[in-house]
Amino acid sequence: MQRRTRVTAAVLTAAGLFVVTACGGDDETSSGGDGDSGGRGDITIWYSNNESEVAWGEQMVEAWNAENPDEQIEAQEIPAGASSEEVIGAAITAGNAPCLIFNTAPVAVPDFERQGGLVSLSSFDDGDSYVEERSGDIAEQYRSPDGEYFQLPWKSNPVMIFYNKAMFTAAGLDPENPPLGTYDEFLETARTLVSSGAAPRAIWPAPTSEFFQNWFDFYPLYAAETGGTPLVEDGAATFADDAGTSVAEFWKTLYDEGLASRETYQGDSFADAQAAMAIVGPWAISVYGENIDWGAVPVPTSAGTAADQTYTFSDAKNIGLYTACENQATAWDVLKFATSEEQDGLLLEMTGQMPMRQDLPGTYPDYFAANPTYEAFGDQAARTVEVPNIPNSVAVWQTLRDAWSQSVIFGEGDLQESLQGAADEIDGLAGQS
Repeated sequence: MQRRTRVTAAVLTAAGLFVVTACGGDDETSSGGDGDSGGRGDITIWYSNNESEVAWGEQMVEAWNAENPDEQIEAQEIPAGASSEEVIGAAITAGNAPCLIFNTAPVAVPDFERQGGLVSLSSFDDGDSYVEERSGDIAEQYRSPDGEYFQLPWKSNPVMIFYNKAMFTAAGLDPENPPLGTYDEFLETARTLVSSGAAPRAIWPAPTSEFFQNWFDFYPLYAAETGGTPLVEDGAATFADDAGTSVAEFWKTLYDEGLASRETYQGDSFADAQAAMAIVGPWAISVYGENIDWGAVPVPTSAGTAADQTYTFSDAKNIGLYTACENQATAWDVLKFATSEEQDGLLLEMTGQMPMRQDLPGTYPDYFAANPTYEAFGDQAARTVEVPNIPNSVAVWQTLRDAWSQSVIFGEGDLQESLQGAADEIDGLAGQS
């Protein structure tokens, strides 16, 4: 189990339809709505169907409605569909999207923006300042190529290595200070886990072909190896370099030696004790905590990087304000209310997910003191890399995944040529408008 609320391959279909079924905008009008012209009154919102997020959303709505009798929120879980992104895309096309969706995937934002479905938060007088003051330097990753914000960075699940202490002990490894910091250490530890019989596999990321799977094998390690470099920067792919090759060779070794499986596991390999490690976010604490004696460490790098300097993938979900909303001024106020210091604190407490707020551990010291298992994730949240905010984002990731599957997972062809070929294709995709 990687995440319970994950985008699916259906996004490819939905994203491909966005350009031809756009409602409310085309390439000339893709900047979306102008928030300052919005009215005031009742609004609708959608939030995730995750149980803990529903509980947070219900109390947030109750708190707002009690203080604002003339501007009420009507809230519901996001409607069922093949993926939340497909549901949102269809709502934009139909012109009946809610005002706010607290479940907007960054990878889908470029297509939603191109579809004319998103309001520029920068159009509000305090739009840019609010986003940047709340989230700090991380906010820059969520700025669209035109310089505006069409999403508010909301919450992240920075991924780390979870490991099973009992399996490490059975393999004769130190469960409190596991040798996992460098690629060489990680590989030797993986070999020991499997050869000792302590674990059928050392780690078992999904070997399937969906575009998002590289967010949970390649991308966290590439972020760590490069000190926070995104997949695409300044319109060009970055990963066909020494760092990207090093990450790919590390994973290829795991697959070639049978330390990671090329087979799809039908279930949760970590929960079922079929793998000694998993790449997961803080959501996993509540899922595994009562059943597995686990530990967590940052993802490895070739030379070993100090924990307080290691980057990883953010696995974020954000908030979008949608152009179908008539009362955009109210929606903007609700968005700010829902991401206030008080509500962010309640989100942290009720879901264990990390609000994208500056100095998270310093802002909520009592929470982290009372919940020390979340402390490493709170610190890690300050050093995350997001999917690039670029055109054709889904196609970009699918291109990488196809090359990765062939050359890394299944070991076919020349690895460096495969990465370079994917990079060349991505350069073209990222340069399209």
